[in-house]
Amino acid sequence: MVQNYKKKDSFYNHDYIEIVHFIPYKEIIPVYSKINLHENLKIVPSPKRFYPYGKIASHLIGYVSRANRKDIQKEPILGLIGSMGKTGIEKYYNSYLQGKVGERKIKVNASNEKIEELSYTASVENKKLTLTIDMELQQYIAKIFRGKVGTVIVMNVDGSILAASSFPNYDPNIFVNGMSYKMYNELASNPDHPFTNKFIHGLYPPGSVIKIGMGLIFISTEIDEKWTVYCKSNFPLGGRVFRCWKKYGHGKTDIVKAIRESCDDFFYKASLKVGNKKMSDGLLRYGLGAKTGVDLPNEFIGVVPSREWKRRKYNRPWNVGETLNTSIGQGDLLVTPLQIAQLTALIATGKLPTPHFAKLIGDKPYKPHYKDVLNDIEKKKLPIIQEAMYETCNKYPSTGKHFLSSNVIIAGKTGTAQVIGIKQNIKKRKHEHELDYYNRSHAWFTTYGPYKNPKYVVLAMVEHGGHGGHAAGKIISKIYNKLLELGYIDQKYNIKRKKR
Repeated sequence: MVQNYKKKDSFYNHDYIEIVHFIPYKEIIPVYSKINLHENLKIVPSPKRFYPYGKIASHLIGYVSRANRKDIQKEPILGLIGSMGKTGIEKYYNSYLQGKVGERKIKVNASNEKIEELSYTASVENKKLTLTIDMELQQYIAKIFRGKVGTVIVMNVDGSILAASSFPNYDPNIFVNGMSYKMYNELASNPDHPFTNKFIHGLYPPGSVIKIGMGLIFISTEIDEKWTVYCKSNFPLGGRVFRCWKKYGHGKTDIVKAIRESCDDFFYKASLKVGNKKMSDGLLRYGLGAKTGVDLPNEFIGVVPSREWKRRKYNRPWNVGETLNTSIGQGDLLVTPLQIAQLTALIATGKLPTPHFAKLIGDKPYKPHYKDVLNDIEKKKLPIIQEAMYETCNKYPSTGKHFLSSNVIIAGKTGTAQVIGIKQNIKKRKHEHELDYYNRSHAWFTTYGPYKNPKYVVLAMVEHGGHGGHAAGKIISKIYNKLLELGYIDQKYNIKRKKR
């Protein structure tokens, strides 16, 4: 310590030099009196960030830690401040939250003694930021999601986010207090990626949840709501057989039934009529393949595959099988869970909101932003997709009704997104629970409610959870019931209360 000090000291510089940035209170007490015997050593108490909720909402809040050399090179003032937001809200609003450093210029003599004060600029205290999140709801979600890997999002249809959780999570206090290399390596090498914010940095095939957007594109372009196919679960094309998930098929199927029962065959055949160009253009317009605009740093954009994209990335031509795979949310199509929540809000209301966590910036309310992305035909056809989502959650047969016990009437779509290729010529496939864990499909369930007066989007995505309804249905139901309990949804929408 003393050697380090001598390197930085000089005859002309008698200011104190920071030798050790942080020493925990318990460790400094035994040596405190000894250090005080040295007049050229000084212990300076300093405040530090403390996150009272620990792991709860850690990915969205982020953490503050010491600025490193690269940080200071980009923003020299950090050399004086010392610390900065590294991830999450802490990083996105860092310049606002840290305030402004004051400055005092003093004239000194050769002995470093003050002669006069030349100028003084007062510092600006750090400012207040109020968030939209409800910590009681965040804690409840952590409780009901325990033991699973994935993400849950609860968002008002205006874009304000009540809860956003990524699992597994971590305690941000470890970055404030310091951690061992062993602890860091254990967390960083965890195959379930606790440091990854899955709702904006997780890229997943959406599986059948994409059918709510794809279906709207289809019935607004080359087919209408009366167009039907006869699903036999085996659609031969180009020397391959494209199968539906239902072994013996769905029979005669229109768009509402195709979404309610998640008929792949309908989407295969409709995609051939519509074509990849209109499919990819529509998805891009609906917000996929782009940032949602959420107030978090380094948001991922995902992939909306197209002929141009494939030529640019791989220098290879597009094939028709890729069009079919894209139509059911497989192939190269990749999304973040927040993009699907945003898409769900679009289907619920006809407007594409910008997700956000800021409620008040200082005393100024954050104003929600919307994009009007639907054309006149899509706006006219939107109720058909809404009806299909309603039937998914409220009628039999469907992929959702059996797994729900919500006291609110909701609309939604399930999804089972494969993570490994399955040969289409295999009729007898393994069930999800028979596969190795990391080969199991991701389970999606995205919803909005109340159905008649959409107010909230509730989405759950369970990594390697298998069937969307089975893995996420109970979670979705419990969250809607909690929204009733907390008063976010009016009791007049409580169907259990009406029956009494």
